Amino acid sequence: MNHFFELQGKQIAYQIAGNGRPVVLLHGFAEDSRIWNEQKSYLQAFYQIITIDMPGSGASAQYPWSEGEGENMEFYVNILHHLLELLEVTNCVVLGHSMGGYIALAFAKKHSNQLMGLGLVHSTAYADSTEKKANRQRGIEMMQQYGAEAFVKNTTPNLFGDAYKQQNADKITALIHEVQYFEVSSLQLYYKAMMHRNDSSEVLKQLQVPIFMLIGTNDVAVPLQDSLQQCYLNNVTHVTILNNVGHMGMWEATAQVNTVMHQFLDSCFEQSITEQR
Repeated sequence: MNHFFELQGKQIAYQIAGNGRPVVLLHGFAEDSRIWNEQKSYLQAFYQIITIDMPGSGASAQYPWSEGEGENMEFYVNILHHLLELLEVTNCVVLGHSMGGYIALAFAKKHSNQLMGLGLVHSTAYADSTEKKANRQRGIEMMQQYGAEAFVKNTTPNLFGDAYKQQNADKITALIHEVQYFEVSSLQLYYKAMMHRNDSSEVLKQLQVPIFMLIGTNDVAVPLQDSLQQCYLNNVTHVTILNNVGHMGMWEATAQVNTVMHQFLDSCFEQSITEQR
């Protein structure tokens, strides 16, 4: 069920499921909170699961976007922080998929005192390379020329591993259909925010809470080698490598992902209890 809060005169949607220690799941580019449905369904028996539709996604309003607004990760960090204040959540674990991981890292840089754990789900602390920025710029131009629906239809299948694509073409088609509502301006702003984000390697190095990394060996969006290098930035990193999985492990290896996320979350809260003694 959607709940709403108002920010700058616009409605932002969020969802809460379960009870217990709070866990925030952040969606990625051209997604909304429904991308986490399987994880939420499983984890809500153990924790309070908080999801949010960022502006322009899901049930949240399309922003008027004043000059420069939405073109940096801090904009989305402020939205998350506002929601946590509204819910009176002072400590939580935040996990983000892809772009959601970039938001989580930016949140960690600004509000590390509120974190009990951080999760990068097919995401990276590295800034975009020159080549990646050029690809995003081409994507922005393609969206403008062909529209958001055509762009999503063309790019979404590439996020999945070959085996999943062959066996679950109907599910990918359904996902594409679900996100046909996106407006070009929203997707373009997400891309700009990703292009402009800073390298967050130092954030990972300095965090004093458990870190979770979910990696797909066939992920074309986040290179395997980049992910492996980041595993050594912090000595409290929990790493799961999914063989023959692309960028969408939550869908491609649901049962395994649910289990390792549960284990990680338990470790976060156990560490917190130990530190309080």
